[in-house]
Amino acid sequence: MKTLAFIHVNDSGAPVGDFSPVTSVFSHYELGNTVSPFLLLDHLGPGVLKPTKLKKGVLEHPHRGFETVTMVFKGELEHRDSTGGGGVIGEGDVQWMTAASGILHEEVFSQAFAQRGGPFEILQLWVNLPAKDKMNPARYQSLAKASIPVVNLAHDAGYVRVIAGEYEKHRGIAETHTPMQVFDVYLRAGQTLNLPASSGDTTLLYLRSGQLQFTEADERLNAQHMAVMSSQDENVEFTAMEDSHLLYLSAQPLNEPLYGRGYFVMNHFDEVMQAYEDLKQNRFFACKCESARF
Repeated sequence: MKTLAFIHVNDSGAPVGDFSPVTSVFSHYELGNTVSPFLLLDHLGPGVLKPTKLKKGVLEHPHRGFETVTMVFKGELEHRDSTGGGGVIGEGDVQWMTAASGILHEEVFSQAFAQRGGPFEILQLWVNLPAKDKMNPARYQSLAKASIPVVNLAHDAGYVRVIAGEYEKHRGIAETHTPMQVFDVYLRAGQTLNLPASSGDTTLLYLRSGQLQFTEADERLNAQHMAVMSSQDENVEFTAMEDSHLLYLSAQPLNEPLYGRGYFVMNHFDEVMQAYEDLKQNRFFACKCESARF
């Protein structure tokens, strides 16, 4: 069984565009390749949007070299990008956007949700791409709530939504460039859960709400903190001390150089400089883009 390496806490927060509050859970600027292939996680909310007629969110901006995974738990987003991909992302839906060689996009609260207002909670994860895939065509995957497998745990202990990877022979529909598990998990108080992870994997647990305990270390994970597990051994086991919602991530690290600045995550400095030059010359529009819908 994997043991707890350390608990990462970042209580700092700042608005992202018009999104507020936002907790910057972790980023590659702090942890580098320790969390490869994962690059960044932002927790938007929980918050309440006041009714407005304005377009609220993050307006058009570029990316290159990685993927963004946006999970909506409350509220409603609207996404548009230069691939032609986009649409409304409602509660329980997931958007998996592969920026790869270059994409321009915007993410805002949907017009209908902005006008009526209400509670929102969203996670956005950045996933790095292998060097060989960084200049591939961009791609957009829209993963509707109804198409994401849900495994109900025995004894009414909770559930595991399989966004990517496999759990109990249920496979997530997200297409990934490297093997990984991305699970949205709910576990009731007093219940214990064992989740799959391979030896050598990067394995992270981000607790949206509740409290968990790792038996082998007698350590507890509090809400909006992240557990980084050891890379050795297999699988992760924990017990919910309260009703708990968490994001579970496990993947093979890339073991490649990492250089990222702002909108771009590449392997080397000169590649990031080239991305800025390509953006200035409008070359992002020239990419041949693919769109996948499920």
